Amino acid sequence: SMFITAPGSKGGASGGGKASLTHPELIDWGLCGEMAAIAAAKNGAQVSLIEPNERLGKKINITGKGRCNVTNDTDLEGLMAHIPRNGRFLYSALSRFTSRDTMAFFEGCGVPLKVERGDRVFPVSDSAFDITDALKRQVKTLGVRWLHDRAASVETADGRVTAVTGEKETYPADAVIVATGGMSYPGTGSTGDGYRIAATLGHTIVEPRGSLVPLVSNDDCCRHMQGLSLKNVELTVYNGKNKLVFREFGEMLFTHYGVSGPVLLSASSYAAKKLKKAPLTLMIDLKPALSMEQLDARILRDFEAEKNKQFKNALNHLYPSKLIPVIIRRSGIEPDKQVNAVTREERRRLAEVTKHFTLTLTGLRGFNE
Repeated sequence: SMFITAPGSKGGASGGGKASLTHPELIDWGLCGEMAAIAAAKNGAQVSLIEPNERLGKKINITGKGRCNVTNDTDLEGLMAHIPRNGRFLYSALSRFTSRDTMAFFEGCGVPLKVERGDRVFPVSDSAFDITDALKRQVKTLGVRWLHDRAASVETADGRVTAVTGEKETYPADAVIVATGGMSYPGTGSTGDGYRIAATLGHTIVEPRGSLVPLVSNDDCCRHMQGLSLKNVELTVYNGKNKLVFREFGEMLFTHYGVSGPVLLSASSYAAKKLKKAPLTLMIDLKPALSMEQLDARILRDFEAEKNKQFKNALNHLYPSKLIPVIIRRSGIEPDKQVNAVTREERRRLAEVTKHFTLTLTGLRGFNE
């Protein structure tokens, strides 16, 4: 989004002291733009929102599976610990407006909040629309004007902002805040316009990389297991030198192109830069609660209970059905072999595959995901 003031305001973008803003404009694709508009209006500015979407807050309404994970109820250091790359860049902003400030803001707007597992904060109603409705009420109450347009460029003269040109008209201005969002989920309006506009104004743009996106694998087993969701597994990502990149416990999903699910989305933040250089290895521990010895004892108990069955038919208590053919193939055990003939070494290989199920990660899915 962009926040701009009309010519004639005192101070402007580069003026000293507190600016006296007369007619700021804001080009908005998400929460940051609306919050900037509200803050500017509360400080005495006459503000407009220039919004290309048919409604405000389109992206907010799809966050948290439609429930809107507003923030996390933790302190600054708790937030910083979970920012994968260059978190210090955000330190100043998060110090000035903490997660507690965020909670107080929305509760002050009439949205009761609750804290769930992992300190995640949601509206009590479990509806993201309550968050966007609260923002709309604030925008309206503060007299912010909404203009339906898309910014094309920021005009300047003598080193100062003079206007923002949209697809419909040009809006005079002498100060601008660019807050368009990045490139994630272009269907919501985040199409990278802000990068282009900032580059035109002379800023250096680092090539954007996807974060919180599914990961691509060239292993054909992913396609065979697409749709299979695994819960309570431990995922570890290594680089080619067996150096740890990421490790976390949780849920994952196999897809036709690779892997997805909550833990893999988190892993993508850490893996993105490294995947530009070389493939990575994903190791899945399918039974993280069991040691190798405990798993072998479990396998032995299952085999004793199924001793008259073939190996391929004796694994239903250990693995989901979609996973069984892949496990059999990787274990190297003859599928038609009688369970009571499976050797200790073969059991060890089965346990090894179960505790160290590996895939090669080759890339990231696109910004649409």
